[in-house]
Amino acid sequence: MLLAACQQTGGLSGSDNGPYAPSGYPVGGEAVDGLTVGHRLMAAGEYELALKAYYLAASEQGATVDVLSAIGSANLRLGRLGQAETRLRQAIKEDESFVPAWNNLGVVLMEQGKVTEAREVFRTAFALDSGRSDEIRENLRLAIAQSENLSYGEAEVPAYSLVRRGDGEYLLLATPGAEL
Repeated sequence: MLLAACQQTGGLSGSDNGPYAPSGYPVGGEAVDGLTVGHRLMAAGEYELALKAYYLAASEQGATVDVLSAIGSANLRLGRLGQAETRLRQAIKEDESFVPAWNNLGVVLMEQGKVTEAREVFRTAFALDSGRSDEIRENLRLAIAQSENLSYGEAEVPAYSLVRRGDGEYLLLATPGAEL
């Protein structure tokens, strides 16, 4: 019985990282970056948590075009249109050829009733994308149709629904019954 008490059972040895609770960091593995975590949270509909993950990515990677566009997209989904517009414009300033930022800025502008500016933003996105994206083509079509139906001096904005397409890209759809 004495010999059993002398055997090492793991207990509080140094190989167990001590007597304290685990740190939360994977041992020997690689952590997933905040941008990837944010994209996964956006796909799961957890926009507030995604925004926090994107801010973490910004602190680790800096304010890259991908991070700024992602922050803008999360703010868009949270209905924070002013913040979304600011971040998306910053993303475009970083890289004027980044199509998702142009497309999402157009969606923000449509949501704000700035149809004429949105049409021009969608045109830019469509040109940069060389017309490959059906979603951007549809957004441009809706913006053109809406801008042609504007009354002189006032904009009647129909109800729209926002549909996520891929990482940080959204499709703007007119709600059934809304006139274009």
